[in-house]
Amino acid sequence: MPPTRSRSSRISSPRLPEHSSPTTATEIDAAKGCEWEPLVVRWCRAPEPKGLNTVTAHSNLNIVPFVSVDHMMRLVLKVGIETFLTELAAVIEDDFRRWEQFDKTPRIASHSKEGVIELMPTSDGTLYGFKYVNGHPKNTKEGRQTVTAFGVLSDVGNGYPMLLSEMTILTALRTAAMSAVAAKHLARADAKTMAIIGNGAQSEFQALAFKAIVGVSELRLFDIDPSATERCARNLTGKGFAIKACSSSQEAVEGADIITTVTADKQYATILSDNMVGPGVHINAVGGDCPGKTELHKDILLRSDIFVEYPPQTRVEGEIQQLDPDYPVKELWEVIAGKREGRQSERTITLFDSVGFAIEDFSALRYVRSKLQETGLYIDLDLLADPDEPRDLYGMLLRCEAKLREA
Repeated sequence: MPPTRSRSSRISSPRLPEHSSPTTATEIDAAKGCEWEPLVVRWCRAPEPKGLNTVTAHSNLNIVPFVSVDHMMRLVLKVGIETFLTELAAVIEDDFRRWEQFDKTPRIASHSKEGVIELMPTSDGTLYGFKYVNGHPKNTKEGRQTVTAFGVLSDVGNGYPMLLSEMTILTALRTAAMSAVAAKHLARADAKTMAIIGNGAQSEFQALAFKAIVGVSELRLFDIDPSATERCARNLTGKGFAIKACSSSQEAVEGADIITTVTADKQYATILSDNMVGPGVHINAVGGDCPGKTELHKDILLRSDIFVEYPPQTRVEGEIQQLDPDYPVKELWEVIAGKREGRQSERTITLFDSVGFAIEDFSALRYVRSKLQETGLYIDLDLLADPDEPRDLYGMLLRCEAKLREA
């Protein structure tokens, strides 16, 4: 029989984080002298992560570290956004080099006329990760984000979660890092100018990732909403770019070495027509990421060397949904792992048909977890039932009832 563990502290006097003042509702209630600590939040430190892929035992089996939106923003600012993107890109590359170790499946999607809700799972045999994410283009008209997300990283050996994290901000960062990783391997070495067509929530992240990882220094921006372009240009002022706000997508692509399309409308669209793409350009097609949603004219695809993350998913969701099901494409992981050549010549048009894949989210969660101990930017959630005796779950309720009566 496994040893029993006392859980008398599960309903106890409130405790605050060291060196802090009460700022949240939980902390304020605690400061006022509540009778017991709320069962949701536990202010204590998680064990030190020993490495990106290490499974560490936790003496408090009910506890799961949680990274909130506020924690994520503080983490990005503490590390520095360009450093964060560069380090995250390196973790993604490391995981792509061991691509064959991962369980892979297309994301599980629930589509509606308003948008899509998806689950994105994967495992390398030691850790399991998944992300919940939605995509609802109409949301911005209602004051909501088009994309929201959260993710979980778990220990395959016992199934216990090791991290729960916001992933709305993290998805924007990992999408940008992934785009820049692809361009690092596919764009011309002298690429310095990038057009960004679609200046919504993803645009600044893309720009900063391409600056940090690829060396882009000039931006040409266009959005059908001029205020979006103005905001993007304003947000990137002083970040080391020469910025040109353009009046059309045609103007934006003139002289661009890299073209990023990152629009949100759920429809077959022609953001780029064939005559707009010249020899040697690298196209970073981000916006086409679900059935019935594309950005490029089919003729561009037929002229390009196409690189994808996971073909069974991209053929359904990406730009190549416009092509025959057996149209030849190349897998990006093979280029990163040195198993396949990327760009063939200076005049080749390369296309990264990006839809986002679960391994990238897995990498992002691994990276964030590796930063917890050094930054302390998380709280511990009392998320998992942990009775004194594993088979006596009901007894846990009885002991809780007794404690409440005593209080």
